[in-house]
Amino acid sequence: MHVHRRRGWEIPESEATPESAALARHGLARRGLLGAAGFGAIAAGLATRPAEAAWNLFGAPAKLQPLKPLTAKHDDRYVAGRAITPEMNATTYNNYYEFSDSKNLYALAQALPVDPWSIEFTGMVARPRKIAFDDLMKQMPLEERVTRHRCVEAWAMTVPWIGFPLAALVKLAEPLGSARYVTFTSLADPKQMPGMDSPFYTWPYLEGVTMAEAANDLAFISVGMYGKTLPPQNGAPLRLTLPWKYGFKHAKALVKIGFTDKRPRSFWENLAPSEYGFWANVNPAVPHPRWSQAQERLIGTSEVVPTQIWNGYGEFVASMYDGLKKERLFA
Repeated sequence: MHVHRRRGWEIPESEATPESAALARHGLARRGLLGAAGFGAIAAGLATRPAEAAWNLFGAPAKLQPLKPLTAKHDDRYVAGRAITPEMNATTYNNYYEFSDSKNLYALAQALPVDPWSIEFTGMVARPRKIAFDDLMKQMPLEERVTRHRCVEAWAMTVPWIGFPLAALVKLAEPLGSARYVTFTSLADPKQMPGMDSPFYTWPYLEGVTMAEAANDLAFISVGMYGKTLPPQNGAPLRLTLPWKYGFKHAKALVKIGFTDKRPRSFWENLAPSEYGFWANVNPAVPHPRWSQAQERLIGTSEVVPTQIWNGYGEFVASMYDGLKKERLFA
């Protein structure tokens, strides 16, 4: 039986979470253009105003896609050790280059149809096939996890995700024993995603992990957040969530799960291999070529805090990388 011992920086979630964030959690209540201090001040000014004001924070009102209530048993094995980021901040401060290279893209994303949806299993599997998202949901055991999210740009959030272990999806796909990597392909629809007009990027968005990483219980497929289904700007209807890795590994709007015996090259690794590698594990001691990773700014408060190795989840994941000292694990 695993016994979790809180470390010195951790506090019980009941003490860390503000009341407003807790109410939001239970459904009761990539490179941005905004400076940290400015965003924090605006968000603070909206703290006591209706939620609708927050959605219109960045300009013209957008007709939001309706989100469905989504409940799941809370998994308390992973202690975030931080207050939950207010829902308004976590759903309006996003990287999603298919829509825009600025953070204020949530309005653009509302036009994306996410129902019906299907996921394709490809590559080294017993039988390539597609499965409807609704059928997938009937087979997956949902749970809620509050985990930290750390971007390579040195900002961070704490989000109550709802979903299921990536390992459960891998098992359903029936990969061959010779498969060594899992690949993830995001939706690429230029008719609905205006950011795809940019000549600088090669679509679709691709990511990958090893089979060992996919089998780790911390690896998660998120289908909801804050007690509701995912908003389109956060990767609806399902996205990858890897709390110990930088956020660019967390592919959104997944349409294809593949299996291969060759290491895949991800979207950002193809674009800038000197800055973004395959592993992308969080390490405060290894700077990005253009900025330090020693600290991070918490979205919603603009508080700056020290970055933690493995984003604080080392006890769950560090052993996977024993014997890989020659690999570029932290970029």
